[in-house]
Amino acid sequence: MSFTVIKKDDRTNARLGLLTTPHGVVKTPVFMDVGTLATVKALEPRDLKETNAQVVLGNTYHLMLRPGKDVIASAGGLHKFMRWDGPILTDSGGFQVFSLAKMRKLTEDGCRFNSHIDGHEFFLGPKESMEMQRILGSDIAMVFDECLPYPCDRARAEKSVLQTLKWAKRSKDEPHAPGQQVFGIVQGGVYDDLRAMCAKELVNIGFDGYAVGGVSVGEPEEFMYQAVDASVPFLPEDKPRYVMGLGVMHQMAECVARGIDMFDCVIPTRIARHGTAITRKGNVAIKAAKWIFDQGPVEEGCECYCCRNFSRSYIRHLLACNEILGLRLLTIHNVHALNRFMEDMRSAIAEGTFFDWKEQIKKDTKQ
Repeated sequence: MSFTVIKKDDRTNARLGLLTTPHGVVKTPVFMDVGTLATVKALEPRDLKETNAQVVLGNTYHLMLRPGKDVIASAGGLHKFMRWDGPILTDSGGFQVFSLAKMRKLTEDGCRFNSHIDGHEFFLGPKESMEMQRILGSDIAMVFDECLPYPCDRARAEKSVLQTLKWAKRSKDEPHAPGQQVFGIVQGGVYDDLRAMCAKELVNIGFDGYAVGGVSVGEPEEFMYQAVDASVPFLPEDKPRYVMGLGVMHQMAECVARGIDMFDCVIPTRIARHGTAITRKGNVAIKAAKWIFDQGPVEEGCECYCCRNFSRSYIRHLLACNEILGLRLLTIHNVHALNRFMEDMRSAIAEGTFFDWKEQIKKDTKQ
């Protein structure tokens, strides 16, 4: 894998890049669609292609439990199993150390979980995580880390960063799939010096890319930007930078202005299942009664399959009746909306208009 910066913005730290992987070249900045259980919920691979998706995510913790490493191995890896021929990034399971805190016990070597499915006990650490990601055969594997909660006191954060760095080194030293690259993850909570220290130490270990983790975990927006600002100056210019778990338009634009290249989030599929559409004018509740007779598309000017063919009235009807097609169409729209947003962002950087474009996005989507 290689990463090439092809253009830098004059007024911000935004940049255009090309990320080469065994399954294709990714144009950055990029939003990566979350397929936790080997599927982006409600969508087929051909839907993803039609929405111009570039990268799909899988989750090591969840896929280890279901269907299990033996099933994935027998299929020849995650790409063949889910019939997606584009790049795949796999999370390490580190986020579940945060999200399933009531069902796990931390040790020096990793984390002992009680399965959220049936309660059985199993162990996941750097060795187990990287072994599973090797079997998955993802293009990009994330190191096993501890995602900190918010709020978190300094002593707890400092201890966690030291543990994360130990796990990062162990993760790098484990065998990887052919061509598979490994990204380190910067942790440190809201403490700038811990973020800086973590970033510097990860660079000393040496990774193919670097993520800013432990954001979008309930902290105020300004703390998220603070975490990025404290991390990016210590990360290499010639490596991709990734903010994990972020999918809000104006927030992604602000992070790109700070030098970030990659994002992921469950937002587009999750809110679609609750009847909400992502638009450039903010989120829209399609279930609302005011759309009963509205024959316009979910979003004017959108060219996704949903908006080309169906009205707000019809989709609202499907959602009100709990018809599966309603959430599927809305998911198509939301995934397309964020991928189109990133295309427009890349165009703005290429044309030298990114700063003004970003400011307009902030006004429009936060109204």
